[in-house]
Amino acid sequence: MTDTTGTTETTGATETTGATDTTRADRPPSTEPGPTVSGVPAVDRYVEFWNAAAPEDQQRLAARTFADGVSSRTPIAFMRSVEELVAFRNQFAQNFPDYRFRARAEPEAHHERARLRWELVVGGTSFATGTDVLRLDDAGLITEITGFLDRPPEGFGHHEHD
Repeated sequence: MTDTTGTTETTGATETTGATDTTRADRPPSTEPGPTVSGVPAVDRYVEFWNAAAPEDQQRLAARTFADGVSSRTPIAFMRSVEELVAFRNQFAQNFPDYRFRARAEPEAHHERARLRWELVVGGTSFATGTDVLRLDDAGLITEITGFLDRPPEGFGHHEHD
């Protein structure tokens, strides 16, 4: 039997089969933390990084998640370092202190890439959804992020960056 979190129970064991899309207008957003990430530790750390509020947690997770010289290209910003990612995360958190960044589905990985479909939840309501493609180095650190907005926040206009 599959519930709305995409978890299947069989003889006492739990198996993740993928999350139900919580962005449908006829369904309220889930209060569950989202699917667990298996087999891609960098993606686990990436999600933890975006949710880390304490500066020491951000720095610890950043050091374990991102390679030196990491870059991030999204419709919102082009960032060229860990420091810029931390600053962006903190600026967003200043505007939306109760936000949660969560996986909407099991991440997929092959070769040196991982794809994470995510959701931003603000005040218990789905704020935006997107997909990040992460490039990993041989040590499993993220060297590059390419982000797409699948459902941008209400009122968001298209932005282009150098």
